[in-house]
Amino acid sequence: MTLIPATLPPIPPAPDALRRSAEALESAFLAEMLKSAGVFRAHDGPGGGGEGEAQFTSFLADEQARALVARGGIGLADSIEHALRQRAAGARP
Repeated sequence: MTLIPATLPPIPPAPDALRRSAEALESAFLAEMLKSAGVFRAHDGPGGGGEGEAQFTSFLADEQARALVARGGIGLADSIEHALRQRAAGARP
């Protein structure tokens, strides 16, 4: 009978998971930058959507950021993925 050791070595995350995490972080960063820049600012005055429009502009910024990342982004995901791979391998950045 083989006994399982009390402490197992950590299982490194799959490469796909690292890339998805890096892209998700780049997407979140870009969405916040778009929101801060006021790119999707709600319209005031006649024809403005009011509170509902303000809520949905946030969704629009998030989706635009995801689309940017899907098309290559600004390269932030590549840097993040590289750092995550180094950390997973035990190297110091």
